[in-house]
Amino acid sequence: MLYLKLAWRNIWRNKRRTLITMASVVMAVLLSSVMSSMQQGQYDQMIDNTVGSFSGHLQVQHPEYFEESTLDNSLEINEELISKLNDHPKIQHVIPRIDSYALAAGDVRSKAAMVIGIDVENATHLSEPDKKIVEGNYFKSSSEDGVLIAEGLGESLSIGVGDTLVLLGQGFRGMSAAAAYPVTGVMKFGLPQMNNNMVYLPMGSARDFYAAYDRVTSIVLLLYNPKEVHTVVRELKAEFGEEYAVLGWQTLVPELVQAIEADRGSALILLLILYMIVGFGIFGTILMMTAERKFEFGVMIAIGTGRMRMAIMLILEMVFITFMGTALGMLFSLPVMYYFNFNPLEFSGEAALAIEEYGMEPFVQFSTDPAILIQQGTIILIITLIIGLYPLLHMRKLKPVEAMRH
Repeated sequence: MLYLKLAWRNIWRNKRRTLITMASVVMAVLLSSVMSSMQQGQYDQMIDNTVGSFSGHLQVQHPEYFEESTLDNSLEINEELISKLNDHPKIQHVIPRIDSYALAAGDVRSKAAMVIGIDVENATHLSEPDKKIVEGNYFKSSSEDGVLIAEGLGESLSIGVGDTLVLLGQGFRGMSAAAAYPVTGVMKFGLPQMNNNMVYLPMGSARDFYAAYDRVTSIVLLLYNPKEVHTVVRELKAEFGEEYAVLGWQTLVPELVQAIEADRGSALILLLILYMIVGFGIFGTILMMTAERKFEFGVMIAIGTGRMRMAIMLILEMVFITFMGTALGMLFSLPVMYYFNFNPLEFSGEAALAIEEYGMEPFVQFSTDPAILIQQGTIILIITLIIGLYPLLHMRKLKPVEAMRH
């Protein structure tokens, strides 16, 4: 207890020196936390654009569908399966879907399109087509005779609301799929790939079109907590066995995982550079602190103070300073992270076009995950404590007479 009191008094004997050292730690935590928040926000945005709006957190499929994505490997849906999924405590939404392709044609042009049969009510929880409509109206029921088309596809085919879209394809077990539908709405997606070739059909119409009655290509699942994907996959596999394939988004969208991992590598290099810069900054302040106290250390050794006791005092002083600096840095980081979470950085012009080419929407929304603060605070704390060993090494070699002369 005595050491704690003395260490606390020592750090406030020279307030300016202590505040300078704390400021170095605060800035280090602030910079690293805000930078990590921006990067994590980008990753969350990439995942949300792809996973949260299309593939879902995980899917239940026919065991052979992932390797050969055809309607012949579609899944026969039944109430027992849907009931089990709805009753799972970690699953928020269960969304049956038919994914396939067809040739879409207007009066003059034709183009390959991705046709998605959706449950009109449940689909609003995933891709939210009702909120993406820029012209026309959303479906009223899953048996409605109509289609929603992406804005880019409509422009390519020169059709819009009220016009007729012709679809030609192949249905379940080689059945011929051909039909004409009135365009009831036009949607606009943030991702260019989706905006140029998407067609939405109500589930009833899609089953009639593909002759896939009581069948779906996948059952998309959204979780309450997206971080529990691996846990839910294990639980469902244990329950269903080999009857169904349960795949997490990491398996369904491997290119997204690769893109994030590649970006993490470059981000790590930037963080290491940042750690080096702030590390040298902290070292400079500690070096100044040690030089200023050289006479003090010399006097204490000369009057018989044990070097071990002085070492304990110095360690406790550095612990106090670094803990306070880290705590303040985390506290100051929070409003910055939350501000840019509610007010994302938006891009325009050529920068926006370049970002959209990579399949992302042109803005950066910072993450507010508390784990970022804990991680960066811990890293800076460790770096500071390691640098704080310098006064101990200096004191071991200190000669009292020389120290007092200077």
